[in-house]
Amino acid sequence: MPQISINGHPCEFEDGQSILEVALAHETEIPHYCWHPGLSVVASCRICLVEVWAPNPRNDNKLEAIPKLLPACQTPASDGQVVHTDSPKAVGNQRSVMEYLLINHPVDCPVCDQAGECSLQDYAYRYGRAGSRFEEEKLKQSKKDLGPDVLLYGDRCIMCSRCVRFTREVTGTSELMVSGRGASEAIDVFPGVALDNELSGNVIDLCPVGALLDKDFLFQQRVWYLTRTPSIDGLTSAGDNISVEHNHGTVFRIKPRTNLEVNQWWISDEIRWGWKFIHDESRHRIPAVRGHESWAPEEADVAWSTALSSTVAGLKDRHIGVLISPMLACEDAWHLARMARQMDPDALLAVGPVPFEGEDKTFPGGYTIRAEKAPNARGVRRVLEAFGGRVTDAAGFEVALSSESGPEAVVLTGNYPSAWVTESFAEALGDRFVVLIDTMPNRLETRCDVFMPAATWVEKSGTFENVDGRLQAFERAIEPLDYCKSDAQIAIDLLAVHDGVQADWFNAAMTRQAMSIESGMKEFLEEVHMPEAQTTVESDMEVVEL
Repeated sequence: MPQISINGHPCEFEDGQSILEVALAHETEIPHYCWHPGLSVVASCRICLVEVWAPNPRNDNKLEAIPKLLPACQTPASDGQVVHTDSPKAVGNQRSVMEYLLINHPVDCPVCDQAGECSLQDYAYRYGRAGSRFEEEKLKQSKKDLGPDVLLYGDRCIMCSRCVRFTREVTGTSELMVSGRGASEAIDVFPGVALDNELSGNVIDLCPVGALLDKDFLFQQRVWYLTRTPSIDGLTSAGDNISVEHNHGTVFRIKPRTNLEVNQWWISDEIRWGWKFIHDESRHRIPAVRGHESWAPEEADVAWSTALSSTVAGLKDRHIGVLISPMLACEDAWHLARMARQMDPDALLAVGPVPFEGEDKTFPGGYTIRAEKAPNARGVRRVLEAFGGRVTDAAGFEVALSSESGPEAVVLTGNYPSAWVTESFAEALGDRFVVLIDTMPNRLETRCDVFMPAATWVEKSGTFENVDGRLQAFERAIEPLDYCKSDAQIAIDLLAVHDGVQADWFNAAMTRQAMSIESGMKEFLEEVHMPEAQTTVESDMEVVEL
């Protein structure tokens, strides 16, 4: 393969890569602001200028210095190049660009949401000057409300134009523009047009400084207090790779994780801000059993013990039907189906209702918003079919409830972010024994005989299968709310009570191994895409003992 030298280190590359892309691929930092792998190259910020020596074919391919500095983001790598990012000329340019960018930038890092993950902060420390030589009054830019979710702090903008290019090239909606010239240049929306497309939140992630801010996250938390857990979109069938950022058991925001095979660098706004039901005040927190008074929080153990024993007694020696929600993980589905089939070998297994909204929508940049609003309909069906026997969908389950040979007792799971039980379904249940495992209130909470509160997807580990059949594992971000349990743990506890043994703790990895051995689903050991291991970044800040 062809190779170039960057600061004395040989780096192989593929045809078409720029010097900056080669450097990043080999973990060599070249400062940059305007460049982004998902956007066009404009080479406007100029901080990535490097000194390049290249073979001269007119002089027996001897290395000769190119007289001027070249933008690393725009200059193609060619075999034999020698690149210096730390030469006096390159370092002088970096310092000059940083000084220029900071001339009118407010020193408001203590109140800026971007502090701690700001490229301007990082590069000012690594490549900037120790002090400012600018003594004149700074130019002021206004704060603007760009749309329902995004604020613009104009003073902080460095005019990298990433946001403008995103709305032109990725969403194709072109709400943003660059107005003015020179020192009066500013980002703005076109008159009468708000930044309100389905991917608008991505401009917040794209902004390398604190200019574009998330209204929902504004002044909520310092980023260095947040723990970032890799997860998968639990609201749609897209399977977008995300990071759940949380602190002390509270989710503060969800951001995209780069995966070029699934969601590229982006996520939709419904994924970014659709998780609020996780901390909804109306969420169920403690079991309930018909005929028993409500339990206080300190009686949670008694509540669970009573709920589990009542459920086993109600299901015993009856024909069972289990409706397994497509919002659940594959591991949840397996434990629930296994529990049902051990109690009743002829148990009817069904995939719960799969919500749809409109049609799939693909943007010019290639990102697709899925109309199917369930993360694991295919995964749940895959698991249930591995058990054999009677497997149906929600409509078939409702028909079975209306027949004389239908289930005598049912276990229903929800975990939807909103109401999901239809009137006809509630009527079809009749007077049979009903167990409900759910998160949010619905019309069955007063009808069911036993209710058990479930954990949401950010409160457990598991595997989702997206619309393209890709199996992806996710990790638990926060502990389950109060006394909630994952559906898998509830199934394990029920089976333990039924068999009169001690219950095991749910473990997603061990469950996938059991699924492979007991149910022959080898794909859960061989084909599941695991999140990349998290690496700890060591600070380069010198610590002085006081």
